[in-house]
This record gives sequence, structure tokens and C-alpha cells, in this order.
Amino acid sequence: MKGETNTKLSNKGVKKINFDLVLIVLGILFIAANLRAPITSVGPVITEISETLNLSPAFIGLLTTIPLISFALLSAFAPKVARKTGLERLLLYSLLLLAIGLFIRSIGNVPFLFAGAALIGAAITVGNVLMPAYIKKMFPNKVGIVTGMYLVSMNFTSALAAGFSIRIGQVSGMGWQGSIGIWGVLALITFFIWYPQVKKSPIVAAQGKRTSSRALWKSRLAWNIAIFMGLQSLLFYCLAAWLPAILQSWGMSADRSGWMLSFIQMAQLPIMLIGPILAARMKNQLSLVWITFILLILGLAGIIFGKTLFIIPSVISIGISLGLAFTLAMMFMVLRTKTTSESAELSGMSQTVGYIIAACGPPLFGALFSLTDNWYVPLTLLVIAAIVLFVVGLTSAKDQYV
Repeated sequence: MKGETNTKLSNKGVKKINFDLVLIVLGILFIAANLRAPITSVGPVITEISETLNLSPAFIGLLTTIPLISFALLSAFAPKVARKTGLERLLLYSLLLLAIGLFIRSIGNVPFLFAGAALIGAAITVGNVLMPAYIKKMFPNKVGIVTGMYLVSMNFTSALAAGFSIRIGQVSGMGWQGSIGIWGVLALITFFIWYPQVKKSPIVAAQGKRTSSRALWKSRLAWNIAIFMGLQSLLFYCLAAWLPAILQSWGMSADRSGWMLSFIQMAQLPIMLIGPILAARMKNQLSLVWITFILLILGLAGIIFGKTLFIIPSVISIGISLGLAFTLAMMFMVLRTKTTSESAELSGMSQTVGYIIAACGPPLFGALFSLTDNWYVPLTLLVIAAIVLFVVGLTSAKDQYV
């Protein structure tokens, strides 16, 4: 009888552990779902926003850049705040801030539009920086698989946001305000899903030896990773902000142009699931960097020389490339560090530098179009970015630690 009782208790323990792990993974997936959709939902309705609020191309570019500025300014601070509040607690606070920002941004006037974008950027910064470190902390032997699931969730929701943005505004009867405001509901749902992690995780000081921030900022490898992070983000956010507008100016309908952006997102999904697993098993990731570069150049060339003629294979090629680039950027933060705290510090540094680079992209892209009145000059900017991405990627992919 005593043996049977112990067996029953043991089985209950296994069930509890499994349920806890499921809840953790569910929380990771839902947080990931909030990290891109609030941004990619803007691109398809950017023309509508511009016409309604009478905004210039430069100001429209700034709208999509404000979250990136927040990423740049706040990323380095997220690990420091997390050491005082705990990873789980700070992530919870960020979800509430995200919901508030999404509501404010959709009110419908210029000041609230930009203020909401700033709050959204601050909230997303926390998830961007801390989730790779949290995954390393909770799943040290399954980093590739869990990171893949995290990235797929992020980009699947992002794709839905781009593809259904206009339709959501039509169905809700709220126009662009409904298109970009609906994601506040998801943020609130995620808040309650994540709350149990805060209750189960007391605040504890980081243990073990940490790489100092100063040493990290002097590391050539860390700088290469940061630049790689920035350039792949610049490429993505320039396309997220401007590709629908480019295609609409070439005669494509607004609804279909949004789906072209969605195709980029959808094409990322398989590689974001497989890529982290492959990267984690490789001694170095040089071959993945080569694949990234070749596909990216082919996709950009298809848009520049073919316009809408080869648009579907072009955006799919770009999607696979940027999906692999983002996968590598996330994995470099884990594979090039030895501890959770080092991973968080590298994540903070690379995203600070990276998003300073990325933040320059959409407004510069818009300004180049305003100056030249054609899309070829700003699209050439993306080709140059792809070449530099390739160069720094080769260094970042080598088997070494910061």
C-alpha cells in the first residue's frame, strides 16, 4: 500500500511538472505573438493613416520607426531592470504597457498616434531582450527547439496582422483604428496567461560570474552580432513599412499588397522552426549566412527589375532569407555566450546598437523616395544593407564566445 501511495504521488508530481512546462511554453508562445503584430499591422493601412491625418512620407516613416527608437534606447536597460524585478515580473509589466499603448495609438489623432507607438516600442523591447535569455534559463538543453517555436509564433501572428489588417478595419467598421488597435485584446489575454509565472518565480539576484557591460562593448564579436541584428531588422522594417505602398504605386490593390507582406512573414515560418535547431547543432553557422545572403539578393533583384511581375517568388525568397537572418541573430545571443546573464547582456547590447541602425531605415527610405520620386534609389539602400549583413554575418557565425 505504501509503495502504491508513493507511485501515485510520483505520478501526480510528473503531471504537475508537465502542466507547468506546458504553461511556460504557452506563455512564451503568446508573448512572442505580441512582439511583431502591433508593428506589421500598420504597413497595409499606412496610406489610409497618411490621408486621414495628413502626414508626409517622412512622418509616416517616423511612425514605424518610433518603436525601433524605443528598442534602441531601452534594450540595454532591460537586463538591469530584470535583475531587480525578475525576468517573469518585468515581462508581465510589459504586457500591460503594450495593451495601454495599443489603445492610445488607435484613438485617432497625431499626438496619441506617436505617443502610443512609443509605449508599444517600450513594451516590445522587454520581450525582445529578455525572451532569448528566459528560454536559455528554462530550457538550456532545448534552446533550438523552443527558440524555433518562439520565432514561429512571433512571425505567424505578424503575418496574420499584415494580411488581415485592412479586412479587420472593414469588418470592425473602425477603419485603420480597428486594424491597429485590435491587438490590444491579445496583449491582455497574454497578461493573464503569463501571470502564473510571476507567482511561481520569486525575485532572486543573478548568480555566477557575469561578463561586464564594458567588456561586452569592447568585444569585436559582440559588435558584429549587433550590426547583424541591426541590418536584418532594417531590412525587415523598411519592407514592413514601405512594400505595400511600393506595390500600390505600381498598380497593385491595397488588400493584395498587404498579403505580399504577409507572404514574407509566412515564408519565414518553416525556416524559423528548423533554423534554430540546425544552428544549435552546427559548430559554426557560416553556411546559413551564405544561404541568407543569396536568397536575399535574389528576392531584392526580383522586385527591383521585375516590379510586380515576379513579386510572389521574390517575397518568398526574401521571407526565407530574413527568417533565417532573424533566427541567426537570436541564436548568436545564445550560442556566443556561456550563461543566462551573459545572454541577456549581449541581447541588450546587440538590440541597442541594432535598433539604432534599424531605426534609421524607414524614415531614410521615405526621405530617399521623396527626394528622387522613384523607388529604385531606396531599394538600392536595401541591397547595400544585404551586402554588409553578409560580411558581419560571416564573423558572427564562427565558433567563439564573447
